[in-house]
Amino acid sequence: MSDQNTLHRQTWVAVGPAGTVGTILRTDGGFTVRLSAKGTDGGVYPTLAVAKSALFAALGPGADYPEFHEH
Repeated sequence: MSDQNTLHRQTWVAVGPAGTVGTILRTDGGFTVRLSAKGTDGGVYPTLAVAKSALFAALGPGADYPEFHEH
């Protein structure tokens, strides 16, 4: 769970064929993955590339790789 005092510096939205599947938030501690379907944080990762891979892996077998859009 993220700290309410954490500053979110950047946000990427992950979009799949059915719409938004998750987000990645850049914070002081790394990159936090949030999965839309599960409504939970999926962990904190050291780089954006690793966070994208973790989000994709969390989508499960057969999922298409999402597009990531910075907001």
